[in-house]
Amino acid sequence: MEVLPEVDCEEDVTITDDEEDDEESSLSNIRITHTVTHIAKPRPQVALSKCPSSYKENSSQEKLMAAMAENFRQQYALLYPDRKALLLCPVNECSVQKFVSTTLRSTLLPYPELYDWEGCASFVADYLSLELLDPPFELPKQLSSPTWVLQTQRGTCFDFSIVLCSLLLGAGYNAYCVSGYATKEMCLLDQSRQECPLLQPQIQDKTEEPKKPMKKYSVKPPRDLHSNFERRQEEKQQAEAEAATLKKQLDAERLQKERERPPPDPLRGLRVHCWVLLLSGNREIPENFFIDPLTGKSYSTTDENFLGIESVWNHQNYWVNKQDCTFGCNEMTFDLGDLSKWEYVLCGQSLSIISDPKTLEEPEDEEEEMDELKVFEMPPSWVTTIDISPADMEMRYPGGMKVIEYRKAKLEKFAPYLLKDGLVTKLTTYKDLDCTKASTIKEWFKHRSDHLDERELHTDSNVTTEHFRPGRSDALKYHRYVTLVPETERQMDFYSHIRTDGLARRIEKPFEMTETFENRTDFLFYRNAVYGKQIKVIRAGEALEQRPLQRVEERFHRDHSKPASKDVAERIFVVSDRRIQVTFHLEDDRIIPAWLNFIKPKEAADSQKAQAFTPQMVSGFQVDPSTKPYTNLQLYEMLVELMREEENVELHIRDSEKEVRSILSSREKEDSNTDLLISIYNPTRNEMARLHMEEKERMAKEKKQRQKEKELDLLAPSQVRLGLPEVLTSQDALQLKTDCLNEFKQQLFNKASLIQSRIEKETEELQKKQLWYQKNYLTMSNEDEDDYLAYCSDAMFRIHVLKMRLIRHKERAPQKYLALEEKLKRHPRLASHFL
Repeated sequence: MEVLPEVDCEEDVTITDDEEDDEESSLSNIRITHTVTHIAKPRPQVALSKCPSSYKENSSQEKLMAAMAENFRQQYALLYPDRKALLLCPVNECSVQKFVSTTLRSTLLPYPELYDWEGCASFVADYLSLELLDPPFELPKQLSSPTWVLQTQRGTCFDFSIVLCSLLLGAGYNAYCVSGYATKEMCLLDQSRQECPLLQPQIQDKTEEPKKPMKKYSVKPPRDLHSNFERRQEEKQQAEAEAATLKKQLDAERLQKERERPPPDPLRGLRVHCWVLLLSGNREIPENFFIDPLTGKSYSTTDENFLGIESVWNHQNYWVNKQDCTFGCNEMTFDLGDLSKWEYVLCGQSLSIISDPKTLEEPEDEEEEMDELKVFEMPPSWVTTIDISPADMEMRYPGGMKVIEYRKAKLEKFAPYLLKDGLVTKLTTYKDLDCTKASTIKEWFKHRSDHLDERELHTDSNVTTEHFRPGRSDALKYHRYVTLVPETERQMDFYSHIRTDGLARRIEKPFEMTETFENRTDFLFYRNAVYGKQIKVIRAGEALEQRPLQRVEERFHRDHSKPASKDVAERIFVVSDRRIQVTFHLEDDRIIPAWLNFIKPKEAADSQKAQAFTPQMVSGFQVDPSTKPYTNLQLYEMLVELMREEENVELHIRDSEKEVRSILSSREKEDSNTDLLISIYNPTRNEMARLHMEEKERMAKEKKQRQKEKELDLLAPSQVRLGLPEVLTSQDALQLKTDCLNEFKQQLFNKASLIQSRIEKETEELQKKQLWYQKNYLTMSNEDEDDYLAYCSDAMFRIHVLKMRLIRHKERAPQKYLALEEKLKRHPRLASHFL
C-alpha cells in the first residue's frame, strides 16, 4: 500500500486553554495547524453521462431507507448527545446520498487468488492507494462506489473497507465494515516501526524423534561415573549465566524500544478509522478477527491498535455499538443479536443470520412480537457488478509498483513484466533506523529466461547468492560468489538428478576445488583437487596460464557386489610426488582397512630411459594375513589402471574448470541482456502468439466466406440451360421459375416412388418368408420358429416406418412446393418480375 506523495503526516497540535477540561471541551479547543497542507491530489471528475441511473438517483426503496436512516440518526443524537455522528447516508461520487449498506456489492471474481480472505485482503492493500482523512478525527463526507474506487485505484480507509467487504461477502465470509478509532500508525499507514514480514523467521514444527524401543537382549550402556553434584553445579552456573545474558538482552531491547518509542499522540482515541470484521462460522472461520484493509493483515479483536468502535454494517443491516470502549476493544462482544450491546437500524431476517445459537433460543412470546413487527428489507445495492480485468490483476499495484518502509527495511514490489530484468520484489535491509546504510539487498524475479528466482547481496562481505528454478541447460540450482572472475572463491549447487554426471555441489577456491556427487553408477561421491601456483602452458601454439594439479582425492560409496577388501573407498593421486594411495572399504569385522601405496615409474626423458617397475615401488597392508598376497603382475596391472584413471580424472577436472568458465560467461551475458519468457497463452505480450491468433481468425473468416460462396443457388442449373444471361427478361424469369418448380416436383415424386418401392420390396420378402413357413412349419425346430417370428416382427416394423414416412412425405410435399414458390418470388434475380 502506498500513501499519496503529497500528504504530510506531521501534525502540530496546540492546546489554547491553560487548564484541561473534559474531553468535549478540550477537543473543541484544539487548534490543528499543518506544516504542509494535508490534502491529497483532487480526485478525477465523474462523467455523469457515463454513470448508470442508479448512481445518479434514488429508487423509492432507497428514499424510504434514507428517511428511516434520518429518523434513526435523530433518535441516536437525542439519546447519545456526547457521541459522534454516525456514517449513515454519505454522498457517492455523483453527489447523491446513499445508505452505506447499499454501497456494498457482494461479488465473487473469477480469480482463485480472491477465493479466500488472505488473497482478498492482500489484493485490496496492493491495488489501492490511500487518501488520508482530513481532518483525521472526522468521518468522510463522500463514500464512493467500489467500482469507482477500483477504477481510480484511490480511496480512504472507508473505501478500502467497502471494496474488501464486498469481495469477502462474495467469497462466502460473514464480513462487516467497522467504523471506529485506531492508533496513529494504523490510520496513517505508518509501518516504519514494524518488522518486515519477509524478515520474520518462519515457525517450524518441532517434532520429537520417536525413542528407539529397548531390545530385550540389548547391551547395557556403560555406567555413568560422573559426579551428579558437579553436574548440578555446572547446570546451575550455566543457568545463572544464561539468566544474566537474557536480562542484559531484555534491558537492551527495553532501552532500544524506549529510544524508538514515538512521541505521545494528542489525538489518540480520536482518529477515525475503518476496517473489516470477520465473524466465525462461515468458511470454517474458528474465531472472530479484524482485517486492516490498508495492510491486508489480520488482528485479534483485542489488539491494542483498535481503540473503539462506533458502528458496523454489512449488506443487510447496520448496527450501533452500545458497549463501553474506554479500554479499547478488549471486553467487547460481537453478538450482534444482543440488543443490550448492539442497536440495529432494520429488524428482520438479518438478526437470525448473525445471532449466536444461544441467543436463537428465545421464548415464543418474543418470536410472536418479532413477527408482528413490520419488516423492511434492505434495498438492493445500487452499485453495478464489480469487474477487474486480467490486465489490472496482473498490474496489481498503482502504476505497477509500490514501496513500503519498515523498521530498518524497505520493501519494493513490482508488477510482472514491468521491469526488463523480471524483478518483482526487492527487499533492502539497513543497519540504522534512518535507513541510510544498506546491509543486505534481496531480490525476487519471475519469467526470466535464465530461470533466476532469487538473488541476495551482502554489502559488508560483497557476497552474492543466487537461486535458480529447474530448467537451465547446466542444471544450476544455487550460486554463491564474490565476483564472476574464474578461479576465485565460489559455491555452485546443481540439480543432480538432471545432470548425467550426478554433480550436486562444486566448491571452488583459488587453490582448491571440491565436488560432491549423488547416485552415480561408479559410486563416486567426493572429489577434491588441490592446485599449485599458475604456470604458463603452451597448447596448440598458444601460451595459457593454468593451475597445475598437486593432489586429487576421490571417495566412493560401498559397492556390495564386491568384497570389501577389493572395493576402493578412497584413492589419492599425489601428482607432485608421483604417488598414488588406494584405501579399500572396511570389512564388517575389522577395525583397520586394507591399503596400497604406489610410486609411479619415471617416464622416458631426452637422455634417460623410462624407469622399470619394481616391487619396491609398492607398499601396502592386508587385513587378513591368510589372504594370498598380490603378485607382481597384478600390482603392475593395478598401477597401469590407476595411472590411466589419473589421466581421466585430470580430464574431468579440466572439464569442470571449463564448465565453470562457461557458466560464469553465460551469467554475465544473462545479466547484461535479460530475456523474459512469455507464455504462448498471452497474446498481448507474445508477438508470435498474437500473429498466430490473427492468422487463425483471418483463416476462419475466409473459410466462412468460401462457405457462403459455395451455397447452392436454386437458379444455377436452369441458368446454365439459358446460357447464363446477365439480364433476365420476364419470359426468362417465368421460364426459370417453371423449370425450378418442375424439377422440385419431380424430386418429390421420385422420393415418394422410392419409399413406395421399398415398401413393396419389404412386403414381398415378408410374403415369401410366410410361404416358406407354411411349407416347413411341421419340421421346424424351436430356434427356427423363434428366428421366423423375430424376422416377421422386424419386417412389419420396417414396413410400418416406411408407410409413416410416405404419409408424412405426401402431407409435407405441397407445403414444400409452396415454400419453394414463395422463395423463388423473393429471389434477387426474379423479385422484380413477380412483385
